[in-house]
Amino acid sequence: MVVALAVAAMYCAFIFSFTELTTAIPHAGGPFAYAYRAFGPTGGFIAGFATLIEFVFAPPAIAMAIGAYLNVQFPALDPKWVACGAYVIFMTLNILGVGIAATFELIVTLLAIFELLVFMGVVAPGFSWSHFTTNGWAGADSFSGLALPGMFAAIPFAIWFFLAIEGASMAAEEAKDPQRTIPRALGGGILTLTVLAIGVMVFAGGVGDWRALSNINDPLPQAMKTVVGNGSGWLHMLVWLGLFGLVASFHGIIMGYSRQIYSLARAGYLPAGLASLNRRTRTPHLAILAGGVVGIAAIFSDSLITISGMPLTACIVTMSVFGAIVMYITSMAALFKLRRSEPKLIRPFRAPLYPLAPAFALGMAVLCLVAMVWYNLLLALIFAAMMLGGYLWFRKTAAARERAPVDPQLRTVS
Repeated sequence: MVVALAVAAMYCAFIFSFTELTTAIPHAGGPFAYAYRAFGPTGGFIAGFATLIEFVFAPPAIAMAIGAYLNVQFPALDPKWVACGAYVIFMTLNILGVGIAATFELIVTLLAIFELLVFMGVVAPGFSWSHFTTNGWAGADSFSGLALPGMFAAIPFAIWFFLAIEGASMAAEEAKDPQRTIPRALGGGILTLTVLAIGVMVFAGGVGDWRALSNINDPLPQAMKTVVGNGSGWLHMLVWLGLFGLVASFHGIIMGYSRQIYSLARAGYLPAGLASLNRRTRTPHLAILAGGVVGIAAIFSDSLITISGMPLTACIVTMSVFGAIVMYITSMAALFKLRRSEPKLIRPFRAPLYPLAPAFALGMAVLCLVAMVWYNLLLALIFAAMMLGGYLWFRKTAAARERAPVDPQLRTVS
């Protein structure tokens, strides 16, 4: 709970600061473009590649959760094949056109919000604050230094509540009046998400022994089972409605990774073919498919590859969070840099409580990164190796960036 509240505060400060960058530099690359503008091509690489890891590595875990939810209703279904089917369906939907994809995203998001409200209402009669707090401090009922390792180890899972919310920034080139609509989307999104994330965590953890929910893919149905039993219609309804929350996240992140791949390829950071647009729908179809290939490969490698005793999809969740945190740090650093280097840049939305809010977000992100490295050293080394490999590619492909079309948003001011 303490970690979740701290991370929620970080995200609120980050999003309202990040929105200044999004409205001032509306670009499909999002963080890539902001860091490029502030720190040049190398800064763009760091933010862009970190964002790519975040958005490409998050969907496989969500797809596996979709498979786990459907397996509750249909035990004969193999969760891995369901996860692959989810990729095929939602990649196709994204290729069909941004209008169709955005409308679908809105509908499933509203249904997901309704589902979470239903869940909290149904389990409320069985909620007990004592259930939520029992053994809450590393197996003890009161705080001690022994609880600190568990709190720091919980950081990536608290971040997972909010991961990829910044993906709306990557739709800035396709949005109508992004200077007005993007702030509404990001601001409304973070406030809604904060309330729902804290509410669901508290109610799910307060209906029984929360430790029984800590290592499973379908905690909400299992928590509701404690209150209403196995045969309740509420439970079956939750399983189906619960899919909408997963689908909304999954579908939205596919939109995000496709725009990030597309923008990096357009700027010469990735093979130029990935910047191709479908002639009929004008969507980055090859970028959508490329991210899907990586995700499906991860799904089928899940039981074959283990790192530190964890299956692959559990590990890449943490890798995704590493990418997100590095991106948050570079984005907040870019905000401070651009305030100094481009004071006349038109900023339709200005970060509230500047410089305190972005400084808080930056400091919290650095703290989260240090804690994650300390408690996930092997995964941190793998992440660093991936960034190094990307940097070597970046150095090798300088000629491709010189041949890339001129982008007025990707310029630096000395």
